[in-house]
Amino acid sequence: MSDPTRCGWSLGHPLMIQYHDTEWGVPVHDDRKLFEFMVLDGAQAGLSWRTILLRRENYRRAFDRFHPEKIARYGARDVRRLLNDAGIIRNRLKVRSAIINAQKFLEVRDEFGTFDRYIWQFVDGRPRLNRFRTTKQIPATSKESDAMSRDLKQRGFTFVGSTICYAFMQAAGMVNDHLVDCFRYREVQG
Repeated sequence: MSDPTRCGWSLGHPLMIQYHDTEWGVPVHDDRKLFEFMVLDGAQAGLSWRTILLRRENYRRAFDRFHPEKIARYGARDVRRLLNDAGIIRNRLKVRSAIINAQKFLEVRDEFGTFDRYIWQFVDGRPRLNRFRTTKQIPATSKESDAMSRDLKQRGFTFVGSTICYAFMQAAGMVNDHLVDCFRYREVQG
């Protein structure tokens, strides 16, 4: 029995295959999971997703399972602890970004009732269904990620450029960028 056809970026590591097969492109409406993707996609800036995915469990441990209420209260001692944690990317700007973004995340949640309601407005509440045949066709940004980036920046979020926002949209299932011949293309639509 042969393996199903997958998006090429996922091949080469069992964790990448598992992520592709179970999470990537699946619409997410859970605020804590959305916050996790925001932190991880910000940490990915300038790095590969594989680098971050291999450290995901360490991030979950180091950042209190991505409870924004806890992270929003982090102080200098927590920053030092995180910068000494070899299990995550020890970049001061990215660590500070997670704290700032937790604070801003809570503000958005208070304003909209849920972060989910806020973030999904950029795609009118429904995933964008793309029909790409090759990885080269997948864009790094979109008009939706541009708008999301602008709005998040105006609200004080950091590490939320349009490329990071588009990666977030892919992870959170706001866009279906599985290639049309990938076995997950139709599955994530259901």
